[in-house]
Amino acid sequence: MDEFDEMVAQAIEKGVSLSRLKAYFSLASESDTARLRAAVLERKMGVDLSSVKSLKLDFDVLVGRNIENPVGGVVLPVGVVGPLLVDGSFRKAEVFLPLATTEGALVASANRGAKATYLSGGVKARVIGDRMTRAPVFRTESIDESVRLREWVETNFDELRRIASSTTKHGRLEGAECFIVGTNVFVRFSYSTGDAMGMNMVTIATDRVAEYIEKETGAKLVALSGNVCSDKKPAYINTLMGRGKSVVAECTLPREVLSGVLRTTAEEINEINVRKNMLGSSVGGSLAQNAHFANIVAASFIAMGQDAAQVVESSQGFCFTEVRSGGDLYFSVTLPSLEVGAVGGGTRLETQRELLSLTGVFSVEEGMRSKWLAEVIAAGVLSGELSLLAAMASDELAGSHSRLGRGGEAKG
Repeated sequence: MDEFDEMVAQAIEKGVSLSRLKAYFSLASESDTARLRAAVLERKMGVDLSSVKSLKLDFDVLVGRNIENPVGGVVLPVGVVGPLLVDGSFRKAEVFLPLATTEGALVASANRGAKATYLSGGVKARVIGDRMTRAPVFRTESIDESVRLREWVETNFDELRRIASSTTKHGRLEGAECFIVGTNVFVRFSYSTGDAMGMNMVTIATDRVAEYIEKETGAKLVALSGNVCSDKKPAYINTLMGRGKSVVAECTLPREVLSGVLRTTAEEINEINVRKNMLGSSVGGSLAQNAHFANIVAASFIAMGQDAAQVVESSQGFCFTEVRSGGDLYFSVTLPSLEVGAVGGGTRLETQRELLSLTGVFSVEEGMRSKWLAEVIAAGVLSGELSLLAAMASDELAGSHSRLGRGGEAKG
């Protein structure tokens, strides 16, 4: 065993934090530390990060699936949050969440939140809804025709489901809700999509269904997407009815963890959540009540090959806090429209697939993997939200960004 392998083994045996590897082994460079950190993750998680380390792209595979007119690739730094202890619907496990970001302090902050939740018994997360939607808009000649179209859709739903199922092995039409605005009928079809995020799947299925509706009813399809879906746009229908995975995550943090790790109290975090996230968001006209869900969602989406534009709706959500007896803090996040997949899209890229493996998603039964991924991301969102609110409560926010986001200098 050479010196490098000995360091890897020792880091795992001694439980050395990933953020402490450089100091622990007195390494000379950040590049050497990154190499060691990747090797520790590979051995600890039983995964292969060779593409992450080599940054290679195979355009023979990607063209026709993921990119047109390729000229190369972009390089973003990737950090890891963890270990995250996630008590999900299918398993309880220690995992890592990769974040691709150029925002200094983000990974460090999320790691502080992850440490606090770990010491508090982990994060419990549950997917409470799982539907991908597509909502075509049809034109009729009168409101009577609009009403008849809605009734026809309800009466013939089983046939519409059969037609949709003929286009995919993994998707199933689960519901159809009509919204009438004069001579416009928006039919919001919802599908289960297995491990895929499912936008391509449901678009193809809905196209076939829409053709049948036109043929049988005489209604005119105006657009396959009528914006009631609602994809890549902030829309309250996603908050109310869900889109993708609807996830709730929670953790109760003891008073000792709050003071020891986060240097604050339950009362202080709760007050900031009420005054900032709840009241401030309402005053500002926000569709969601949170501090920075988008930070963790966006960074994890980019790292793991998700559709980055869907951060718009995936980061909508609510942060809820409650002071419990003895000074403990109940902390939860709710993401009604977290749109993620464990197969398809950008998950085909080798680097993104390797990073995806850090979440333990491939250890979960097929068909349940995208739900587990959603629960892991929700746990990461909770950790990031918790740490940011704590930083505000202890007046450490500006200082941390000065140290980690500006190279240690308070620049004007």
